[in-house]
Parts: sequence; C-alpha cells; structure tokens
Amino acid sequence: MWFSRKQVAKSPPPGAVEGAPALPGQVTTKSRGDAAEAAARDHLVRGGLKLMEANYRTPGRGGGEIDLIMRAPDGTLVFVEVRQRSGGSHGGAAASISTVKQRRIIFAAQHYLLRFASPPPCRFDVVLVQGQGAGIEWLPAAFDAS
Repeated sequence: MWFSRKQVAKSPPPGAVEGAPALPGQVTTKSRGDAAEAAARDHLVRGGLKLMEANYRTPGRGGGEIDLIMRAPDGTLVFVEVRQRSGGSHGGAAASISTVKQRRIIFAAQHYLLRFASPPPCRFDVVLVQGQGAGIEWLPAAFDAS
C-alpha cells in the first residue's frame, strides 16, 4: 500500500487501535508536518510574503503537491516545499528533496499556473525546519524548473 507523507504508515503506538484517530495530545507524523508547515508559513509571512494557497494538489494519481504558494512583494509567485526532520542524520531535511520530488513540485506548479492568462514570474523555495527548536532555514530559489 502506498502512503503519502501526510499519512502514518507505522504501527500504532502501544494501546492505540490501528485506524483509530489519534488520541488528544498524541503526536503523529501528520501533526508534526502540519506544525512544520505552520511555522514555515509564519516565517515566510514575517519575511514579507503573502499566503495564496496551502497544500495545493493536482488531481489524479502521480501528481504533485505544493505545501505553500506565496506571493512576494514584487509579484513573484513562490512555490514552497517545507521539509521537516528531527535531526541531521541522513543528510537532514535538505537532502530529502530528490530530483523526483522536484519534478512533482514543478508539475504541480505548471498545473497551478494554468489558471493565469499570463503567468507571473515564479520561483521554487525550500523551507527547512530542523529538529526540536533547532530553527528554520529559508532557501529562496532552491531549485528551478529547467
């Protein structure tokens, strides 16, 4: 079975029933991801960007998802991938953005841009949320569509 990063693919914690909703106060992969995206969004807004859309998904299987779509003060549309890792092992959050992941983000961005008669300038940023309070790192123009 295929699981997205938003779904929990691990066994339930002791005492929990598989398939049951998380208990109040229970930390899940989804709740950690949601918290990382909220922290990234707040960081970008403080940096001058305006939120346009969150968790944009293309229809159908094999499509992509964009965590945040923001607009810069100069009108540039910013497609943001948020990566959260609890530690630096395995290269940390930055190393987890493979070329396959980049292609899916680019595909989703192209789909999103179909709604514009004349697409604005665009860029692909990455926000790294590292560990427990280790900080947020914003990487503007982290990759491009070429």
